[in-house]
Amino acid sequence: MKLLGTRWTVWLALPALLAMSGGAWAADFDGSQLTMIWGVPFAGILLSIALMPLLVPHFWHHHYGKVAAAWGLAFLVPFAVMFGPAMAGVNVVHALFAEYIPFIILLTALFTVSGGIFIRGNLHGSPGLNTAILAIGAVLASFMGTTGASMLLIRPLIRANDNRKHVAHVVVFFIFIVSNAGGSLTPLGDPPLFLGFLKGVDFFWTLKHIFPETLFMVGSLLAIFYVIDSWYYHRREEVLPQDPTPDSRGIGFDGAINFAMLAVVVGLVLMSGFWKSDVSFNVYGTEVGLPGVLRDLGLVAVTFLSLKITPAKVHGDNQFGWAPMEEVAKLFAGIFLTIIPVIAMLKAGVNGPFGAVVQAVTQPDGSPDVMMYFWITGLLSSFLDNAPTYLVFFNTAGGDPQVLMTTLAPTLAAISAGAVFMGANTYIGNAPNLMVKAIAEDRGVKMPSFFGYMLWSGGILVPLFVVMSFIWFK
Repeated sequence: MKLLGTRWTVWLALPALLAMSGGAWAADFDGSQLTMIWGVPFAGILLSIALMPLLVPHFWHHHYGKVAAAWGLAFLVPFAVMFGPAMAGVNVVHALFAEYIPFIILLTALFTVSGGIFIRGNLHGSPGLNTAILAIGAVLASFMGTTGASMLLIRPLIRANDNRKHVAHVVVFFIFIVSNAGGSLTPLGDPPLFLGFLKGVDFFWTLKHIFPETLFMVGSLLAIFYVIDSWYYHRREEVLPQDPTPDSRGIGFDGAINFAMLAVVVGLVLMSGFWKSDVSFNVYGTEVGLPGVLRDLGLVAVTFLSLKITPAKVHGDNQFGWAPMEEVAKLFAGIFLTIIPVIAMLKAGVNGPFGAVVQAVTQPDGSPDVMMYFWITGLLSSFLDNAPTYLVFFNTAGGDPQVLMTTLAPTLAAISAGAVFMGANTYIGNAPNLMVKAIAEDRGVKMPSFFGYMLWSGGILVPLFVVMSFIWFK
């Protein structure tokens, strides 16, 4: 089974070729040299994801990878011309080896292992059962990651509701709760928190400091969902006369060996965070540490082992296929590439094009504005990748984990909550969002458009964020 088409693989290899002459360059780039025009390719890929499925759905379905590649080249070629191929190559290779490759390897491992577990039996999607599944997913998300929990539970949830007319709202709340808010308590839950852990934030710090916010967020969303799902459920003709999934005697697991594989994935991620090694490899200016290399090699091995030991019947019953993973891999390759100048401009601080954004999180006396940290980190995480956005504001707040965990604990809590919770505001705020959407559509669920989804998030999530601001981040 192949994850990416040959032409896409070749395109991804181009930055490495560009970097062949750039080994001595540093990966960091001074974003103050750039202007806002460099953000156009990133804005272009976001607008393409938002509008093209609505305006030209057939073209988008067959050529979204080419669109993402075109926007990537729209950044890469002018950048190479203006700053030289070595500088372009070294920055792109940094994005690949420090961010994209580890990101996509972890997602692929979780997608594969979770796809090898089939929850046998026909659950009936009543409001009570759906709410219970979302609650279980919220708990699992902080311990097996939002991606792992999402991939494990989205298929049985959709199957449980395949006898109902209206299912899209169930998937939307699943994204809110399982793919985002539930992953806020440990570094295993969401990539931004894992980056904080690598920077020196204690493993249980977020559990201690944003547990009330998480309880409020998840509890409120579960209550709102139960009311909305009950309204749909009790409408006339909501439940179809015949359930497409036949009833069975009981609930069980096929492919249960993959739970052990899932434990190995979690162990590898923890190992890469706790194990410190002086051994590293310089890949054209990007330092790649030995723990990260062994983690990624281990995850690749787990992926292939899971594919080998999982019976074909389990994959068949799960309707397992690579289309959702392929979509995420291609679109996020474009996003990680075009986001390079945007992150550089943010990192430039007050001297960069986004200086006003950085100034907005600082009060006149120089102290951090906690509420603004929450909102700006969150709003940028809704459209940028939330992991590098977290790092930008982690460093903006001083970057010293000991100070941030103590004296500036409210600021770190605001950054953490904003990055994790507001990743649910759009389909691209967090990788599992797009994967869940792709799986749901692959199973015939008519999901909201990019802007249609934002109507849900704007109407439900934003009021909760406002309440949260005035309780915990004022």
